[in-house]
Amino acid sequence: MTPPLLFDMDGVLLEGRGTDPSVYDRAADAALEELGVDAPVDARRLLRTYEYADVETGCTMLELDPKEFWRLKEAHASQITHARLLSGERRTYDDLEVVRTLGADVTLALVTNNRHATAEFVALHFELPFDAVRGRDPTPEGFRRRKPRPDYLLETMDALGVADGIYVGDRETDVIAARKAGLEPAYLRRPHNHDAPLPDGAAYELESLAALPTTLR
Repeated sequence: MTPPLLFDMDGVLLEGRGTDPSVYDRAADAALEELGVDAPVDARRLLRTYEYADVETGCTMLELDPKEFWRLKEAHASQITHARLLSGERRTYDDLEVVRTLGADVTLALVTNNRHATAEFVALHFELPFDAVRGRDPTPEGFRRRKPRPDYLLETMDALGVADGIYVGDRETDVIAARKAGLEPAYLRRPHNHDAPLPDGAAYELESLAALPTTLR
C-alpha cells in the first residue's frame, strides 16, 4: 500500500525558500495604518520582522497589544501573499503537476510553517488535491508551534487517520519534525539548498518532485 504523502509548501511547491521579507514590511505598515499609529523608525523596524519576540518588543515600545497587532499583521501578510500569487509575482515550481497526478491514488496533505490562510489559498487556487491542509495559527502560540516541533504534522496525521507516511521538505527543520512525528523525511533539492549537506535522518534525497513516483515504488 502506498504511504501517505505530506508536503511542505515554501521551497517545495512555491518558488523560493520562504516569504519575501518585503511582505512582512508591508504587512506591519498596513497593521499600523489600520490602528492609526505612526511608529518611529526603531519600533517600526522591530514590527516588520518575522520573529514574534521582536514584534512583541516593538509593541511594548508603542504600548500596543502584541497579540492583536500580530493577528492584524498575519492577516495583512496573507492578503499581500495571495495578491503576489494571483499576479504571478510568486510562482509554483514546474514539477508541481506530479502532486496532482499522485492525488488520484495517494493520500496527500500540505503542512507548512506558513500561515494557515495562505496554505488554504495555495491548495484552492492551484487546485491541488490535498486531503488535509495545515498551516500555522495566526497567534503567538501558533508561531511557537512551528517546525521543528512536530505539532502541525501530528495534528494532520490525526485528521487523516494515519500513523506513518513520508514528509517532503527542503530544510533540516522539516527532517527533524518529520522524525519526531514518526514520518520518513524526504529532502528535496531546490536551487536555494542545492549545495547544503544532506540533513541527518533524511530517508530520501530527491532532485525533483518528479522522482516521487519512483521513490514510492
